[in-house]
Amino acid sequence: MKISIVIPVYNSEDCISILHQELLKAFRDFSSWELILVNDKSLDKSWEKIEEACLLNPKVKGVSLRKNFGQDNAILAGLKLAKGEYIVIMDDDLQHDPADIFKLYTECVKGFDVCYGRFSNKKQKTWKNAGSWLNGKLSEKLLNKPREIYLSPFKIISRELAQEMILFKSSYSYIDATILTLTSNITQVDVEHHPRRNGTGNYNFVKSSFVFFNHLTSYSVFPLRLVSITGFSAAFLSFIIAAFYLVQYLYADRRVEGWISLILLTIFFGGLILMSIGLIGEYIGRIFLSVSNRAQYSIEKIIGKEEDDRHSG
Repeated sequence: MKISIVIPVYNSEDCISILHQELLKAFRDFSSWELILVNDKSLDKSWEKIEEACLLNPKVKGVSLRKNFGQDNAILAGLKLAKGEYIVIMDDDLQHDPADIFKLYTECVKGFDVCYGRFSNKKQKTWKNAGSWLNGKLSEKLLNKPREIYLSPFKIISRELAQEMILFKSSYSYIDATILTLTSNITQVDVEHHPRRNGTGNYNFVKSSFVFFNHLTSYSVFPLRLVSITGFSAAFLSFIIAAFYLVQYLYADRRVEGWISLILLTIFFGGLILMSIGLIGEYIGRIFLSVSNRAQYSIEKIIGKEEDDRHSG
């Protein structure tokens, strides 16, 4: 098997049939490939559409998870089942053109572990573009991402790298962070980013913010260090303010009257303490989940020409 294509699916019943047809068109002259559609417990008829694709095409394998485990964990489930020498990861909404897969493949086989698709013009909302930019900048600082590389959801990885990636057992998986942790042998090629063909995106601002926070705290202790630095800075500032008022009290006629300053400082530092405790608690919770070996995913059903036994990650 030369190429496996892993696509996490969530509430995309309107896209799956078209996506399958586009892949058939792109691979009409290339026989050594497979498609793995991982249903992340969709609430619509996505699984029925996946079953239809499996009946029509023996190269398609459908995987149904027992519950919604999140996009990254669904990808890991697909990576574990993929048999290709190179594995494509792409979205289910047709914003990634299947015809561009061979651009990624041609570049990656030159000896790279990963080839990302770089979008010259992203067809998405402005706040998502801003979020992608911020995520990229933080990845440069926290994960040593090369500055010129864009962390695209459309990418191809070597089988050797995929086998190492599935060994990571974090309950809060982040595919791109795992890649950057394992290799720096990365390249990219320019591809087209298309508008979503049907339906609406599954990530609104709130959901995207939660995902961003999970990614930020799962592979770096930087937020914890930032809180520590902020705490020390606040303590130093408090000492300076206290010294200033003490000098005023001892050597000047002016006196600090009222409770406004005291209340404001109490609220500020009380909030800072609670924020710090909350962040520390978040890390402790993640440590607990890691040592308790919480499953990354659990497979309910696999359909296709070569059906596998049930798996749990």
